[in-house]
Amino acid sequence: MTPDDLVNLCLGLPQAVETFPFGAQTSVFKTSGNGKIFALTVLAADPFSVSVKCDPEEGRALREEFPQITPGYHLNKKHWITIVLDGTVPDELVAQLLRDSHALVRPAVPRAGA
Repeated sequence: MTPDDLVNLCLGLPQAVETFPFGAQTSVFKTSGNGKIFALTVLAADPFSVSVKCDPEEGRALREEFPQITPGYHLNKKHWITIVLDGTVPDELVAQLLRDSHALVRPAVPRAGA
């Protein structure tokens, strides 16, 4: 997954916005409805990686399966994972983890008639 692929995937999710609260190099993807973060990355970093929010049990299983998935870098180690995007972790899995992270923080959509 390239940096452009990552940005396009994140910004393609509902209510997703890219912000730079930690400086111009760090992209922070949030939901506009509640401002909660679902992904962080330094697009020019080598190695290129992304941190996403993750269910603790799923995160533990992923860390056991992939050495490129580690506890969240400078984040809550229980709820965040960092994925090195060197091609070892399949792009489809990375995309699913980004969607899942977004789903964990996105604001609830009001039901029709509620």
